[in-house]
Formats: sequence, structure tokens, C-alpha cells
Amino acid sequence: MKRIAVISVFAAVACVASVPQSSAATASAKDSLASIVDEVIWVVGDEAILKSDVEQLRLQAAQDGIRFKGNPDCAIPEQIAVQKLFLHQAAIDSIEVTEAEISAGIDRQIENWTQMIGSREKLEEYKKQTISQIRSSLHDDYRDRLMVQKMQEKLVEDIKVTPAEVRRFFKDLSPDSIPYVPTEVEVQIITQTPRIAEEEINRVKEELRGYTDRVTKGETSFQTLARLYSEDPVSARQGGELDYTGRGVLDPAFAAVAFNLTDPTKISKVVESEFGFHIIQLIDKRGDKIKVRHILRKPHVSDEAIEQSLARLDTLAADIVADRLPIALQGRVVADHFTFEDGVALASDDKDTRNNHGLMSLLTEDGRTSRFRMQDLPQEVARVVDTMQVGQVSRPFQMINEKGKTVCAIAKLKNRTEGHKATITEDFQVMKDVVMAKRREEILHNWVVSKIKSTYVRVNPQYRDCEFEYEGWIR
Repeated sequence: MKRIAVISVFAAVACVASVPQSSAATASAKDSLASIVDEVIWVVGDEAILKSDVEQLRLQAAQDGIRFKGNPDCAIPEQIAVQKLFLHQAAIDSIEVTEAEISAGIDRQIENWTQMIGSREKLEEYKKQTISQIRSSLHDDYRDRLMVQKMQEKLVEDIKVTPAEVRRFFKDLSPDSIPYVPTEVEVQIITQTPRIAEEEINRVKEELRGYTDRVTKGETSFQTLARLYSEDPVSARQGGELDYTGRGVLDPAFAAVAFNLTDPTKISKVVESEFGFHIIQLIDKRGDKIKVRHILRKPHVSDEAIEQSLARLDTLAADIVADRLPIALQGRVVADHFTFEDGVALASDDKDTRNNHGLMSLLTEDGRTSRFRMQDLPQEVARVVDTMQVGQVSRPFQMINEKGKTVCAIAKLKNRTEGHKATITEDFQVMKDVVMAKRREEILHNWVVSKIKSTYVRVNPQYRDCEFEYEGWIR
């Protein structure tokens, strides 16, 4: 159907151009041209690129502060054309993206815009759309971007770089081309979760049982209640739905209940996880994966409980700085000092950092690392350690952890490596990443050039003098 549309538009333009140049015919031709509200400027395979597509991307780039290499009039349609090549290959290779992935990406984009502009209300005013309309307008574009990204990842997944290649690359670099390594820090942390009153926990459980009763009695649907009340913002917008997921990805307590569900018409008992309290409804099982919907509710942490946790950590920090045993340990432990690591073992309730002497870590493509760039730290932690000296212990502070829970913490700056030009001895991983990125870029560039040669391409004459990044568009 798209090919027919392309031929029809080109045919319409050709017919207008062939009209005899009498005054009446000229007027008719102008009227016909005026009636064509859009124009096909490129064709890639079965896909048409419209002038409106280019203008829309140009406008979006201007809003986001994105600049294109070279002449935008040439670079923008070429970028769209390259995307269509990847999308075409993704369809051939059956690359898939889930609605959950799309929704999560759109949520991040909206959150970034909201932080930049100040509030969701201001964002709606700026975009002249409601948040729901913004989400809808972003959906197809973000889906395509994810498809392109996954296709590119598949094309470069087998790339490997040897240490010899890294050293050779670094040796051949000019001094001006050596990458700059930003400041990195290593941080130890002790966290405590404020105690939640039993009455508050019971209140949340009763809320969830009430939701179950309303669904069971047919008063409303699980999806409606999830959209209204669930405190999992991503799944709530999907009626509480989580896509097909393996047991290992889910919280163990949540998975234990979810994988034992057998009847889609029934709702689980209330289950507690690291994120809060849930009720769960089965949608489908497929092999070792399960598809469910859930409603998450989080007990409210009182200001009094937060103040008590901050006070306990303040005392602990003072004991660490003074190198004295806490009162609770005096007479029970024979020791002549009390370190931050001792404090982690005594008081921290974050199992991930507790098992690592409080040292925070970050998951990267090459495994876990304890070295953080400031922008990769949780905002609250980065704000605290930014002005600290190595070895210094912070005052207690409040933060939201990766589970979405309010916790209190103290931090110690274990190490700081100031920003510097990369060296092969100290920054081998940085240099390896540079070489890997260059290799990926070369492979993807060569793939696009090869794909252009084997794909039907038609470019309007106005673009024939463009200097494109990829050769082969003009034939």
C-alpha cells in the first residue's frame, strides 16, 4: 500500500509538470500543486520519507537542542533513511520490543522533560498537549528507536577487542585525541530503613483486601484499581500489567506467590516484597515465564520514624569518627577501634552493600565496578559526597533507594580520582571502551553502506548535491 501511495504522488507531480504552458493550464497546474499538502522526498525500499517527516524531526531536534553533522537539509532525511534500513532488517530478523519497554522509555523521557521545565503542568502548557497525549504521540517513534537500537546491538554483539589492539590504538593517538576521564569516586554507605508502625502496615493490607473484595463482587476491574491506586508508576499505566517475566527477575516473595497462581479469575493474598505490599492476578503462563498484573501499595513512613533513624545514624557516625565502640558493644567486644566497616556490619540493613563492607557498586557492560562518576550516583549521595574529603564520614541524610523506599544513610568517601587525561596503565577499561565504540561504529557504518547497495532507493533531485555521511544514496 505504501508503494502505491509513493507511485501515486510521483505520478501526480509528473502529470502536473507535463501540462502545456497556457495560462489556463499553468493556473490549473498551480492549483494541483497547491492541493498536494505533502511531498515524498525519498523512497527506501517500500518506505516513503515525506517532507513533513523531515520538518517534524527538525522541530523536535530544535526543541531538544540536538545538532546535526553538516547541512541539516541533507543530514535529517539521511538519518530517517538510515533508520528505515535498520527497521526493515529488524522486521526480517523478527526483532521485538514490548509495551512495557516502550512505556518505561516514554516515562523516562517525560520525567527528563519535567525536570527541565519544572512541572508536568508547565510541560503540558509548553507542548500544548496533555501528558496522555504526549505519551501517545511519543509511542510509535520510541518503539522504532528501540527496534533500531536492538537491531544495532544484534549486529555488533560478537565484537571483541584484545589488550594488544587497545595498546596499539592508544599508541597511535595524538595527544589532543586522548579521552578525558571525568572525576570518579568510591563511596561506602550505611543505610537504615525507618521503622513503620504496625497500624500503618495493617491499614495498607486492609486497603488491598478491600480492592480484592471489590473485584470479586464485580464492582470494578483489577485494571481500573491498578490505574487509580497502584504505586508502581510504570505498570499502573498498563492496568498493573507486567509483561512475561522469569522467576529470577522478580522479587523472591512476589515470585513465590505469582508462580503458584493457577486461576486468572482469582486474586492472590497480600504479599510483602522489598517494594511494599501487593495483590497479584494471573494473566497467562508461557513456559518458565509468567504474565501477571499487580497493585502495589507502600506504607507511609512517619516523620517521627525518619527523625529516629537519623538520630541513630548520627550517633553511629560520631562513634566511627571518634573511633570508639558504641554503647551497645561496650563490654561485649574486645577491640581498640571502631571503623566504618564495623558500623556497616553492626547497623546497615542494605544487603547489597552490607556484604561488600558498605561499598556501593554499579553494574556495567563489563561487570560490576565500585568507581562512580558523580552523575551515576544517586542524587542524594552525590550531593553529600561532592564536597567531602577522602576518609570523611557524612552527617546522616534521607534518600529514596532503588526499591522506591525512604531510607536514612551516612556515607564515607573512600576514594576520589580527579578528572584527567586517560593513561593506558590506569584507565585501560576507558581506552578499551573507546576502541569498542570505534569498532562498533565502523561495523554499523559498513553495514549501512552495504544495505544501501542492496535496497531500492529513490532520492528527489534537490538532494543530489548533498554531502552524505553514507555513500550510495545517489545512483
